Amino acid sequence: FEPNRWVKLNVGGQVYTTTIDTLVGREPDSMLARMFLQDSSIQPSERDEQGAYLIDRSPKYFEPIINYLRHGQFVCDGNVSVLGVLEEARFFGIYSLVTHLEERLGQQNEEPDDRPLTRMDVIKAIIQTSMITELRFQGVNLSGADLRKLDFRNINFKYANMSHCNLSHTNLNYCCLERADLQYANLECAQLVSVRGLCANMEGANLRGCNFEDPTGVRTNLEGVNLKSACLESSNMAGVNLRVANLKNANMKNCNLRAAVLAGADLERCNLSGSDLQEANLRGANLKDAELTLMVTPLHMSQAIR
Repeated sequence: FEPNRWVKLNVGGQVYTTTIDTLVGREPDSMLARMFLQDSSIQPSERDEQGAYLIDRSPKYFEPIINYLRHGQFVCDGNVSVLGVLEEARFFGIYSLVTHLEERLGQQNEEPDDRPLTRMDVIKAIIQTSMITELRFQGVNLSGADLRKLDFRNINFKYANMSHCNLSHTNLNYCCLERADLQYANLECAQLVSVRGLCANMEGANLRGCNFEDPTGVRTNLEGVNLKSACLESSNMAGVNLRVANLKNANMKNCNLRAAVLAGADLERCNLSGSDLQEANLRGANLKDAELTLMVTPLHMSQAIR
């Protein structure tokens, strides 16, 4: 067969017109190429009444393959399964396309698990969950989501990735935020009553004007939390458990910390000016270079030992 000779292929009833060079040039070892190569062990198939070579395969998946052989790019309509094209490419032995499609499908399979949920995804989950059923976003990726002003009461966010989320004016009362990642999240004016945030990472987060105080006396538990460089200015944190928390360089100006537990907390270079620390437990806390001016209640030596 001459390279520039035109041939017709009848694939599952659909006729395609192409050249020998197209079939041979890009994939000379493929089944299609060997059908038209001289001295090939594979003989061309039978022909239909119009002289087209008969190939009993799906035309739906063959069209992207013949176009790939023409110009080297994989182009596929949205209604055509990439997996179907892959199986046909394997059948015809077009291995450069097989490799490309396997990589593409591998990336698609990874994306859904790694894709952060959107605001709409979260709202749908809330609407579809019964009021008597516990809603869990445990370990879910919510990174960067706009979740402001939503009601998340009693929801489990343990181990969730909520970094850079907008949670301003959100109701997070009685939520589990244990070991959640809230780095640089915006929680301004959020309700955080009786939250369980053991060892959560809130480095650089904005918690200005938040309310942590439960009128029933149940403590918000933020033991071991990382609040390094976080802003907590003017927050009501009365009774909060911040034992061994990292509050280095945090802004806690004008906070209500009455009866809060800060034993063993790292408050180095923390701004506590104007805060109310009456009856707060600061035993063993690191207050090196902390700003303690304009305190509502002066610290007693029994409160701070270090």
